[in-house]
Formats: sequence, structure tokens, C-alpha cells
Amino acid sequence: MADRLFRFGIVAGRVKDAGRWTALARRAEDLGYATFLAPDTLGTLPPLLALSAAAAATTSIGLGTFVLAAPYRRPEQLAWEVSGMGFLSGGRFELGLGVGRPAAGEDAARLGVPFGTPDQRIRQLEEALRHARKWAGAEPAPRVLIAASGARMLGFAARNADTVALGLPATTTEDGLAEPVRLIKLASDDFDRLELSAGLHVVGNEMPPWLAQQIGGDLPADSIAVLDGTPRQMADRLLRRRDAHQISYITVNAMYADKLASVVELLAGT
Repeated sequence: MADRLFRFGIVAGRVKDAGRWTALARRAEDLGYATFLAPDTLGTLPPLLALSAAAAATTSIGLGTFVLAAPYRRPEQLAWEVSGMGFLSGGRFELGLGVGRPAAGEDAARLGVPFGTPDQRIRQLEEALRHARKWAGAEPAPRVLIAASGARMLGFAARNADTVALGLPATTTEDGLAEPVRLIKLASDDFDRLELSAGLHVVGNEMPPWLAQQIGGDLPADSIAVLDGTPRQMADRLLRRRDAHQISYITVNAMYADKLASVVELLAGT
């Protein structure tokens, strides 16, 4: 990944019916997005089932979990299902893993599984990765994305992932990217091979109500979660971010798929 070519991914978790789900996956593919991604929450579609349907409806787009919470599944079960997804997608599956977002403990309780301490969850993540790679056998193991925010998880991701997804608050500014990237560099024995990812929450100048409620106010003018302006202006901002912080994989909620498409056309694969 020394060249760090731009990739763009769509995150989608809930639609009104199955037809719209597969249509959305095809739309993402047609618009030039590299990946179609499903979150792991009880308020959205079961990710591996949903991605299986998307795989059957598409031909070239990558399909990924964004991200599976390690405590929810036994490592052996996860490896079995990941292997199946690799087969059903024709090798297009990308495995996104993490130790659980802030509200994941509530979902774990509903699923009847222990959420565990941070140490226990990191060990579960290690086991999940080991089994997934072992299960692949002679077949290529899927590309692995690990979501991370704190220093310990950033270090773990730097040593074990192909892609590190920075799980930073929406209030993070451009300058705020420097420290997590520095920690990744320190922990990695081959930083050039890593792909770094950061997500967008808003494309344009209208903040969705759920985000406004979540942050309880306005975002900084240079928030990394917001991208606004002409397509060229937005593309130039992402180019500057890549130059400064090596971030080349951009993810965005499906509601902004069309708004970001002109930027995808300018930058994808460059």
C-alpha cells in the first residue's frame, strides 16, 4: 500500500425491504465505490446475511463487515461464516473486526453473551483473527480491517490488520489525526503496507438530526467527519489529508452515496 490509492466505501444497515437492499448494493457498485459495508448492531440487518444477499446481486464490489464485534460470536463460528462469505462472494469479502462500539454491551446482553473487560475483548479479537486465518487453509484469507481509537487498539491494529479504521469522534479536526497516525507508525513493523481509513458523517452542509443529537452542538469547521464544497474542493481536501496523514480509504453512510459520487469519480484508484 505504499502508493495508498484512494478507495471509497458505503456503509448501509437498514432499508425498507429486501429489494431496496440489493438495489442499493448495485447502485454503490455502479457509482464506483470499492466496498459495500454492513455494521454489526441489533438495530440493523444481520451483517453476514445481508452481505450474502448483496454478493448475489453484484459482480465486482467488495463486501465487508464494518465492523463485527468480537464478543458476539465464538471464534470458530465466525471463521466458518467468514469462509462461507469468501466463497459466496467469489473472494470479494473483507473482514472488519473490532472489540465493540460504545453501546455494544447492551447488544451483547440482548444476545445473551458476556461483553467482558477490555482485556478479554482484545483476547477475543485475537482468537477471532487466528481462527479466521486458520480456517482459510489453502484459500486466501480475507483482507482484514480493524477499527481502533485508543492507543492500545491502534497498536494492535497496526500489527494485525491490513486496514486500520480510525474510530475517532466526529469533533476530531484535521490536526487531530496526527497523534493516532503517529501511534500506528510506532507500532507497525511495516507501515507502508497498511491502509488507513477514516469515515465521513456528513457530505454537504446539512447535518442529519441523529448526529446533531449525538454531539449536542456544532462540529468544528475543520472536522474530519464533514466534507463540503464543490467536487473539486472536496477532492482536494481528501488529497491534502492523504498527503499529511496517509489516509486513503474513505467510508460514508449510504444516504450520501450520490452526493459523494462525483468525488469518487475524481479520486478512486488514484
